[in-house]
Amino acid sequence: MYEVQQLIDGVWGAGGDPSDVLILDPADDTEVTRVPEATEAHVAAAVKASRVAAAGWAATPAAVRGATLHRIADLLESSADQLAEAQTAEMGRPIGLARGGVEAGVGTLRQYAELGPIHRGQALAGNPEAIDLMAVQPRGVVAVLTPWNDPVAVSCGLLGAALVTGNAVVWKPSERSPVSGWLLARLFAAHLPPGVLSLLTGGGRVGAALAEQEVDVVAHVGSTATGRSIAATCARTGAKALLENGGSDPLVVDDNVDPRWAAEQAALGAFTNSGQLCVAVERIYVLRGVADGFVDALVARARALRVGPGRDPETEIGPLVDRRQRAVVDTQVRAAVADGARIRAGGSVPDGPGAFYPPTVLVDCSDEMAVMREETFGPVAPVLVVDSFDEALSRAAHSPYGLSASVLTGSMTHAQQAWRELPVGTVKINNVFGGAPGGAAHPRRGSGSGFGYGPELLDELTVTKVVHITAPPDRW
Repeated sequence: MYEVQQLIDGVWGAGGDPSDVLILDPADDTEVTRVPEATEAHVAAAVKASRVAAAGWAATPAAVRGATLHRIADLLESSADQLAEAQTAEMGRPIGLARGGVEAGVGTLRQYAELGPIHRGQALAGNPEAIDLMAVQPRGVVAVLTPWNDPVAVSCGLLGAALVTGNAVVWKPSERSPVSGWLLARLFAAHLPPGVLSLLTGGGRVGAALAEQEVDVVAHVGSTATGRSIAATCARTGAKALLENGGSDPLVVDDNVDPRWAAEQAALGAFTNSGQLCVAVERIYVLRGVADGFVDALVARARALRVGPGRDPETEIGPLVDRRQRAVVDTQVRAAVADGARIRAGGSVPDGPGAFYPPTVLVDCSDEMAVMREETFGPVAPVLVVDSFDEALSRAAHSPYGLSASVLTGSMTHAQQAWRELPVGTVKINNVFGGAPGGAAHPRRGSGSGFGYGPELLDELTVTKVVHITAPPDRW
């Protein structure tokens, strides 16, 4: 059991009934914690405290803010096991993958600790008797709303970038991963002045109340529906909306690749973290020439994956975050079967406790099925066979989302065509995951707006002021 508390104006345990929200371990249904649900008064108090603290933090030298992030990263690194165990307990993530998320968070904090102090404006070429410059300043108070599926890495990105640029932050982690949020907030707060970081806990109502407050930015990573609601709120309040929403990311498999290798990549993309990643492979378009071998290998891989509790180091696929999410996944699979899809692996809710769902492969899919059109967020690999690379790209591009896409091809011509034509923020060629540190992209359409990572995130969380200074005349 964890005793999760809120942090408001430097005070832990500030308000809320500690039995408001119940969190169960998705592997065995045992109780993990009960956390308080922030009231509107708590939300208002947190924003007020952050507004007061923002001026002092903005005036703190950038190098000092960067050094603070480095000290927080040191603490996080030494607390990796504790943070990983919390993720496994509250959302079922396999322990090795959870540790990887913590390591990614450490790296992100160190990246922003170095980038923050050198993030600056520029001098302008104007009248030589004057000084013209573009000065960068923090926006003020940033409301940060983070998801449950990768709670440490994603939170470190938004928190690190907001803090190193001189903003104060009011943070509400997902109600499905409050322990990770609380533990991480304790590490941050140990090195920050009171009020610079506040932590609120609770469900969607708390997040909606926070977005309605007089904040300067609402930074959200989560579902498209919530992102659109936040965008509408920000349109009324004048706050900047920085959104990374959901996706239905395609994988294109060309007919000039080894189908067994392609199947390994597809399984990695579709089943890692039980498919609960915003950039997971959600729909697969495979050319007919390699389709049979690809599907057979993908089915074999799905059946071979070790499913079990995340705390078991041998586990490859843990449970879904809860039974509610499992019901969403199973409903989409059943609907696909009713519309003509065939199950080649998995596809049914297992008996026993927890929220487990097996790695599932569907064939004979069509574009109209929800598993090919919507974000499933589960370990499901739906396959549609196509006759040409052009057809694959066309079908992959036909989506209300625009987060990322993957293409497996042995043709440089096809690789160039793919990254140019696919209307998404990130295109990965011959690797469903990976990329250089600091990469940033613009999600499109239903997948959000603004840069969520990389050096460009510092631009999103600051404002630029143009300054013109002319010397006074010798005589008034």
